[in-house]
Amino acid sequence: MTEYTIKDICRITGQSARTIRFYDKIGLLTPEKVRSNGYRIYTDRQLDILQQILFYRELDFELEQIKSIIYDDDFDFATALEGHISALRDRQKRLAGIIDTAEKTLNNIKGGITMANKDKFDAFKRNLVEQNKEKYGKEIVEKYGQEAVDKTHDIILAMTEKEYNDVEALGEDINKALAIAFEKGDPASNEAQAVCQLHKKWLTFYWGKYSPEMHAGVAEMYVCDERFKAYYDKIAPGCAEFLRDAIKIFVGK
Repeated sequence: MTEYTIKDICRITGQSARTIRFYDKIGLLTPEKVRSNGYRIYTDRQLDILQQILFYRELDFELEQIKSIIYDDDFDFATALEGHISALRDRQKRLAGIIDTAEKTLNNIKGGITMANKDKFDAFKRNLVEQNKEKYGKEIVEKYGQEAVDKTHDIILAMTEKEYNDVEALGEDINKALAIAFEKGDPASNEAQAVCQLHKKWLTFYWGKYSPEMHAGVAEMYVCDERFKAYYDKIAPGCAEFLRDAIKIFVGK
């Protein structure tokens, strides 16, 4: 069994010693053993785990999410790699679309072609759809059904430039208002309930209709799914639970 020091790991992977030590500190990449002189010793297994960590980081997973995934009893390296390949190919397609749009826009600016405003935003809307599929596709389909998911994607792709900008701005307004309401500490407060009203409007953009039951279900998913939870907890730790509780009050549950 080949043994590696942190220096070896850094040379092989290109990661910094500080990063490797931090991963050890949070329990994400612990060494195989620690010598009496304090040197951390790693093996090929830790190299394989580090590769998985880097794949997940490339796909924008948070460290705590990665930790819960790769140390799950059912985790399989081959299956994970198949998923990485699929996700990276999807990202490659999305980036190709955005690059194509950028090149066409540049030609439009230089006078080479005439480009409609709609075409300037199509790649970004397709990118949003593909990101949703990549991150949440399986869970959303299981919860709401393929037909409902397809309808939401169709709504996104059909958005006008103004609608697209409006819904993006609305999402930012929600996060700002949520930060203020969270400081109050009361999910039943006027500020928190105003956030829920904005959130209802935001959901209606994507659903085309509104359902209190679905609103409550989404709120619960914000807490149960680590990816959603991490998104809202970036505002402040505990924000996901706060928003869930506020929405439950809003819909009367």
